[in-house]
Amino acid sequence: MRSDVDRSYQEYIFNNIVDAICVTNKQGVLLFTNPAAEKLLGISAADTEQRIWEAIPFVETNDDLIQMFIDSITSKETLRQAFVDYENPQHKRFKLRVCMMYTKENNEQFVIIISDLTELAKVNSALERYTSPEIANYVLHSEQGEMLGGDSRLVTTLMSDLRGFTAMSTKLTPNQLITVLNKYFEKLVSVIEENHGTVVGFQGDGMLVLFGAPENDLDHAAHAVECAIEMQNAMPAVNEVNLREGMPELEMGIGINSGIAVVGNIGSSQRMSYGCIGETVNLTGRVEALTVGGQVFVTEHTAKLLPGKLVVAGEQSFMPKGAKEPLRIFNVEGIGDKYRLCTADSVIHWEDAAVHGLVTLYTLKGKTVDDTGYPVKVLKFSKDRRYALISTQIKLHSSQNIMFDIGEDLYAKVMGHTGKDSIVCFTARPDSFTAWVEKLMGK
Repeated sequence: MRSDVDRSYQEYIFNNIVDAICVTNKQGVLLFTNPAAEKLLGISAADTEQRIWEAIPFVETNDDLIQMFIDSITSKETLRQAFVDYENPQHKRFKLRVCMMYTKENNEQFVIIISDLTELAKVNSALERYTSPEIANYVLHSEQGEMLGGDSRLVTTLMSDLRGFTAMSTKLTPNQLITVLNKYFEKLVSVIEENHGTVVGFQGDGMLVLFGAPENDLDHAAHAVECAIEMQNAMPAVNEVNLREGMPELEMGIGINSGIAVVGNIGSSQRMSYGCIGETVNLTGRVEALTVGGQVFVTEHTAKLLPGKLVVAGEQSFMPKGAKEPLRIFNVEGIGDKYRLCTADSVIHWEDAAVHGLVTLYTLKGKTVDDTGYPVKVLKFSKDRRYALISTQIKLHSSQNIMFDIGEDLYAKVMGHTGKDSIVCFTARPDSFTAWVEKLMGK
């Protein structure tokens, strides 16, 4: 009586377990399949006496699964496990975990347990796409992965932002805007991941990237600078695609800072995200705002972690909010011998304007344009038309954002001074920019 109960209980388990279970003899011929196996694999031991690999569709996707069956049964290993892809007769694809166990009992048989991990794989894939592989790994495998809170750690943070994108976006349709951004992020995120960085947030057209967390990295400062240089060097490829598809060229500025920051899960028990907060991050944003397209600015905090390694084109200082002393920042063109900006050129090649045309200049406070206009003379343009030398009666400060009225809005940033004149870099050029320059150059 007891054996009948045990047998009934075993049959109940086999028939209702979600995992697929197959039993074969020592030649691999199917002896038993439970309902889950019949549903997943589309095979049944009751149909015909065939080897298990012969019941699997012979398509490329199933090569690893078929080979596993053949190798295990041929070698009669005690245990073999693997994660494999599987395509059923209806061409639906699955991610499987397969465990094969060999026993000499009962005339030498193989017990095969197959777990369908397709949905779990989709969840993992989605998690990695909506965060990053490093954060996904932290959430899934760390003891703190699902807990609120964080810890203070020495890290390096990188912020990037597209120059003039707000003005440019008004000329693009929503679909064009998303397309341009997605292609830009697709290229840049791959560069970031290759250089040990973790994207912790997209902010419109900008990114916040973390080095040194969630995984420890003793070379976080070097990896951040190397990453920034490779990001800038990737921009010509991005713009080549944009120009080919009739989209505008993009220019990016990057700021880097190192220091103590709080890293970990931020939010509530219902909704949280992995983040990085603190003055280190805030300062990175202020440094990034000082750059123009193609530049990488690094604070002295990061430079001190890389003594003698940085190739610097120049430096400047600014007074961070709440600071008692100015902070030095460096315009970096390289690190070591391998990582150099491909387009770095600290010499501006000037061409005199044939006509010193007067235009109206407005200063910016944050994103707001001041109402007062000032007359300006344009004296020279750089050969690549990125820079201009201007003369005006008002005092302009380095890194100040300004706007010219040339019939359309032309945005620029003050780069420095030569005598009483100011050097500006154009950051957002309207459609009429080229015609305006050619007019002043007498062409």
